[in-house]
Amino acid sequence: MLNRVVLVGRLTKDPELKYTQSGVAVCRFTLACNRPFKSEGGEQQADFIQCVAWRKQAENIANFLKKGSLAGVDGRITTGSFEGQDGKRVYTTEVVAESTQFLEPKSSNANNAQQASQQPNRQGQTNTQSSYQTGQGGYGGQAQQYDAPTYDAEKDDLPF
Repeated sequence: MLNRVVLVGRLTKDPELKYTQSGVAVCRFTLACNRPFKSEGGEQQADFIQCVAWRKQAENIANFLKKGSLAGVDGRITTGSFEGQDGKRVYTTEVVAESTQFLEPKSSNANNAQQASQQPNRQGQTNTQSSYQTGQGGYGGQAQQYDAPTYDAEKDDLPF
């Protein structure tokens, strides 16, 4: 049997981080995923998919993602039910995120790195290294500059 879901979308609101009574982190968030077609009126359609992440991944999502952030989720669908306040059975469907990818840099970090690269160092020289570097980590290589891609979303581009 196979139960696997891969999603790419934008968060519709800030993630909600909570802890269970035993101290396990749980984060709930909703991804807006565009459909591959537009409505008859030419408007982009989207599905709003409830997601949940657990433990360290939940804390990372809450710390680094916010409303409008682009994220990729690899996980599985779970279903459940509970009795609502009115006594009727309520059925739920959500994606349990087993892996979450942050698909764009955190804007404040990108801005800070850009500002830092423009400030002179102690010898009065301009620092040209960004905060995104490769080649370090004990391999004896030279640090190489890596320009992370940026995405400037206009409010009209978002489906929410």
